[in-house]
Amino acid sequence: MFNELIAPGQDPILALTVAFRADQRPDKVDLGIGVYRNSAGETPVMQAVRRAAMDLAETQPTKSYVGLAGDERFNQAMTDLLLAGTAGHARAAAVQTPGASGALRMLAELIATARPSATVWISRPSYVNHKPVMESAGLAVREYPYFNVDTKQVDEQAMLAQIAQLGPDDVLLLHGCCHNPTGGDISAASWQRITELALERGFLPFVDIAYQGFGDGLQEDAAGLRRLADAVPEMVIATSCSKNFGLYRERTGAAIVIGESAAAAAKAKAHIQRLARGTYTMPPDHGAAIVARILHDDELRQLWQDELTAMNERINQLRAELVQQFRAVAQSDRFDYFGQHRGMFSVTGLSAEQLARLKTDHGIYVVDGGRVNVAGLSEAAIPTVVKGFLAVGA
Repeated sequence: MFNELIAPGQDPILALTVAFRADQRPDKVDLGIGVYRNSAGETPVMQAVRRAAMDLAETQPTKSYVGLAGDERFNQAMTDLLLAGTAGHARAAAVQTPGASGALRMLAELIATARPSATVWISRPSYVNHKPVMESAGLAVREYPYFNVDTKQVDEQAMLAQIAQLGPDDVLLLHGCCHNPTGGDISAASWQRITELALERGFLPFVDIAYQGFGDGLQEDAAGLRRLADAVPEMVIATSCSKNFGLYRERTGAAIVIGESAAAAAKAKAHIQRLARGTYTMPPDHGAAIVARILHDDELRQLWQDELTAMNERINQLRAELVQQFRAVAQSDRFDYFGQHRGMFSVTGLSAEQLARLKTDHGIYVVDGGRVNVAGLSEAAIPTVVKGFLAVGA
């Protein structure tokens, strides 16, 4: 049976990580895999997470099953974090999932169940998992214009022109903040226009918010999503705790549905639970239990927010230092986009040849497409990156 399988290609990001680890150069720089690293090059365990985990170890009474919906305290806390104060909050229902990718898949399956003819529109470019996850659920996928590789900015005019053509059989997948891979975010004016178009044209907004708190702040990063939730009758949300809680390996996420009524959202939640039964059955508990404990404890919540703010400020400072050093060495403002983007990533527009030279000649590892993980950069490595980029003609 298995002899007939055709070997799939290597995952490009994981393959880059393997090559980086095998590189013996002491000054090598990993700008590939999307994790936050501190100045020492480590992905730290947040103190709020550590304390919550220790509390759980001492007080959690059982390791029995949590149920198809996962931890309901976690589900409510995540719904509150994103939607409290919006009109959609009272009509929302959530299910804990194995990471945001699990949420994407469950929501895709839900859409395919409710509207098999639906087409999901994703940005060009978009998160690498968006297209295969939607297609695996049996949904058609098309792209809307998003990023101008020359200006390194969102082409909002082209984006809105395409969105204005969507209809009731369409699903518009949006990045809530800190767009992956480009770092270019939608303006407040465009969020408002998208909200108006959703009401006029009847398409379903689908917001993937994996980096809340890594852009301009917890509330600021959810502003576009909250604008939609305050106005539209229906929308779906995939959210993640990998980045803002540092729970990468715990696979902690949630799928949230806002229905026309609370009863409609509850019906959608029941369908997601049925779909979960046919796939992973129940989500892992540990990460969700940690998040629930943090968000329901005033002291731990404040500690978490302070740590998240410090991480966010450091990323923005790294961006500012990149811009400053590029300006000083290149005598040019063409790298100012690093300071204009938000979140972990920026798309550089480097060619495959330039990326290969960066890796071979300078020990700088960047994924195909030129996405740079700014959040994985150390302050000490910035001069190396600036020198390498200029050497390959960036």
